[in-house]
Amino acid sequence: MNRQVVRTHKAPRAIGPYSQAIVANGFVFCSGQIALDPATGALIEGDIAAQTERAIQNLSAVLEAAGSSLAHVVKTTVFLRSMADFAAMNAVYERYFSENPPARSTVGNLELPRGALFEIEAIAALP
Repeated sequence: MNRQVVRTHKAPRAIGPYSQAIVANGFVFCSGQIALDPATGALIEGDIAAQTERAIQNLSAVLEAAGSSLAHVVKTTVFLRSMADFAAMNAVYERYFSENPPARSTVGNLELPRGALFEIEAIAALP
């Protein structure tokens, strides 16, 4: 199996022993993205809408570095610190995945890395 590590400075660097994404067998497997500012590595301030926006922008940068895009995402998993934030998160999510949206799971957690309110991981096809 051919396996390629994806790295881009347009998204936050990994904060542990993992890759931003791996390309294998025609797919891009993206690690979870939270609302870290790529330039500073700090969690952005803001509510669930702001954090969702930043995390999806980070995901988009990783996908582009891999040769794919949000339009080619086939599956996402969304993690919320609180399911009470679902509607506000979903309103932002829908702007990025409005046409032929991917399959999705949403999980409510008690704690996410760095105190984030939202995290998203994805699997995308290479065009």
